[in-house]
Amino acid sequence: MRAAALTSFGPPEVLRVMELDEPQAAAGQVRVRVKVAGVQPFDCGVRNGEFPQSRVGDFPIVPGNEFAGVVDQVGEGVSGFSVGDAVLGFNTLGCYAEYIAVGADQVVPKPDAMPWEVAGGFSGAAQGARNALLEMKVAPGETILINGAAGGLGTMALQLAKLWGVTTVIGTAREVNHDHLRSLGAIPLTYGDGLVERVRAVAPDGVDASLASGVEGLRASLELTKDKNRVVTMVWNDEIEALGVHDWVGVRTAAGLAEMVGFHLRGECEVHLRGVYPLDQAAEAQRDVGKGHGRGKVVITID
Repeated sequence: MRAAALTSFGPPEVLRVMELDEPQAAAGQVRVRVKVAGVQPFDCGVRNGEFPQSRVGDFPIVPGNEFAGVVDQVGEGVSGFSVGDAVLGFNTLGCYAEYIAVGADQVVPKPDAMPWEVAGGFSGAAQGARNALLEMKVAPGETILINGAAGGLGTMALQLAKLWGVTTVIGTAREVNHDHLRSLGAIPLTYGDGLVERVRAVAPDGVDASLASGVEGLRASLELTKDKNRVVTMVWNDEIEALGVHDWVGVRTAAGLAEMVGFHLRGECEVHLRGVYPLDQAAEAQRDVGKGHGRGKVVITID
């Protein structure tokens, strides 16, 4: 099969399309012919060698942790899925490929009304946002801060927070994305120097909870959030650890994904695409994501 894989760590150019053996569906698994895979900052971290071998395995390493496609093999003991079913799902690695074999509890049916490009880039942002807001313990009537609110995860978290009754969502983004954030019900602010003062201008008492996407946003969040245990970050490094924020990794589940798909079908959690790349341009797709501060999701089409 064709896959975009790593044989070394480094810049985007080390991600190359090559021929690899096709996986087979083991007991409890389904094999999916992938049509679209999402591209996330985590994938860029894999390429950069930021994670231990125990997590990423040996070369060649195929990045990608969200996908959509069609079931073409069903392993022993699997019920509820058949060959030909359209699905979307998640895995830690392996999605930048023509085929992936995953547990049947890692996929959910893809509705006909959900475009393939949206489905392929849905799981990571949708489940990440859901898990983050649950960890933040957001409640109706509260005020929260979302750093990087125009990105794939930030946009999803913003919409979900409003759906769950959060009164005020303050979102940081470049000024070019402010109208977009307003259309989703947020109060947009530029990030960078003076962020704490800008937040206090609209929320004098600070915020109840905060989602941070980097060291700068995390520092501001810690200063602004009343209960520091309600500051959540989706990234992790030594500098962030030194700030005293606990390491948090949300658990993705088929039930959580199915719930988010339902919200999407009702128009309550939209996905905004900013880039669609063919598999041969997987390196460029990662370069796009690696720039940061973009609006919406980047995906790779496999066929």
